[in-house]
Amino acid sequence: MSMDATIRRGSGRLRRGGLRRRLTTWAAATALAAGTLTAAAAGSAQGAAPEHPTAYVTNSDDGSVSAIDTVTGATVATIPVGDGPTHAATTPDGSRVYVSNSATGTLTAIDTGTNTATATFPFGRFPSQIAFTPDGTRGYVADGSAQAVNVLDPATNALTASIPVAGNPVYVAVNGAGTRVYVTRTADSRVDVIDTATDTVTASIPVAGDPRRIAVNPAGTRLYVTGNSSNTVAVVDTATNTVVTAIATGGFYPQAVAVSPNGTHAYVVNVVSANVSVIDTATNAVVAVVPVGSAPVDAALTPDGKHLYVANYRDDNLSVIDTANNAVTGTIATGHAPVSLTVTPVPPAADLAVTLTATPVPGLLNGRIDYTLTVTNNGPGTAISGTVTAPLTAPMSATSPHCTVAAGTVTCAVANLAPGASTTRRFTVPIATLSLGRAHTITATRTASSPNDPNAANDRAARTCTALTSLLINCS
Repeated sequence: MSMDATIRRGSGRLRRGGLRRRLTTWAAATALAAGTLTAAAAGSAQGAAPEHPTAYVTNSDDGSVSAIDTVTGATVATIPVGDGPTHAATTPDGSRVYVSNSATGTLTAIDTGTNTATATFPFGRFPSQIAFTPDGTRGYVADGSAQAVNVLDPATNALTASIPVAGNPVYVAVNGAGTRVYVTRTADSRVDVIDTATDTVTASIPVAGDPRRIAVNPAGTRLYVTGNSSNTVAVVDTATNTVVTAIATGGFYPQAVAVSPNGTHAYVVNVVSANVSVIDTATNAVVAVVPVGSAPVDAALTPDGKHLYVANYRDDNLSVIDTANNAVTGTIATGHAPVSLTVTPVPPAADLAVTLTATPVPGLLNGRIDYTLTVTNNGPGTAISGTVTAPLTAPMSATSPHCTVAAGTVTCAVANLAPGASTTRRFTVPIATLSLGRAHTITATRTASSPNDPNAANDRAARTCTALTSLLINCS
């Protein structure tokens, strides 16, 4: 049964013709799609990852992607992509999201730092789900029309290999070690295993029940494969490549599946029964069933595993589930007909170190002290933003070509500072504003930065200066 037919059977007629048309296009990716599709290519670029983990949601009726900040719940961008976007995947460093535009046979690359589409390029015939190796050097893209899994080089956006896979391959997953790719053959109920060292199929696993999505547990020892027609999730032992059990979800038409970062729970999205089954992976038992919106089709966890975002196709929104108590805590509007989502990882920490120098510049009438603030990023991640403040003691004043001076405080900002890089900011204090003969200490302190700064020990630096006259100035 096609996705379109299943939703109409379980939930009544679709409420708009365009929605049904898009859903039929998407369902064609899970049947043997045919035809050659072309699109123009554009250049590619790469930026920093977003400040907060961000959900990127493909809106299949709009040809767009919604970017939603998972900390604030705000939609921070709506990004035009190709026609009929069906799947999205983030690179492991979070700097880019790739979107499959199945209707046009293209992929779109999104720079998550700027939330702009930097390239749309032909890729196979009917690209579907995308999965990246942990090192980010390769993406594996299922293509049911081409009967293949195609390999993407994200550095060049080139198709570097095509691995023959029969049986209409549509869904893929990569294990945490990056050594295996698992792909569902939706036409003949099998899961093929691809060795990433050779990019060849090394095993084929029979999985009953019309298999669809796959999730791999963090240890790489188990696969969880949804079965549309059986309303089950097959659990596969990856050491033996055999199904060890099939778990009844308690719902109808299970589609998406996600495993928690600690591997203790699997979350299964049931399209027609409009709920999510929560499975305890230690006992292989369903421990909760969470009602969500109409026609849920995909789900993704935040990096900390505390929230599950579920795309509700017919409601044009996401349900947000608190995984601590398995309850929906809110909904977030998307574009029309959301069908897929991916959540970017937490950016790696950036340790900003602050140093300060004070250089006396004596003068009969215009003596001054020049301060040089240096901010160094010790990594490991890029510093997206940072603020260093230096309060002045009365009656001091200051001027600066780089920083703002207000309310007795010098405030200096930095942005997009790469690991290992340094930047300087300068400000000047006229001797005329000092109390002569008195020691004046200026302390520069990192007061804010993103991502997290793990080391507070190097966040501040101070210099003390004493001016006896405008010609006699001492700093230490």
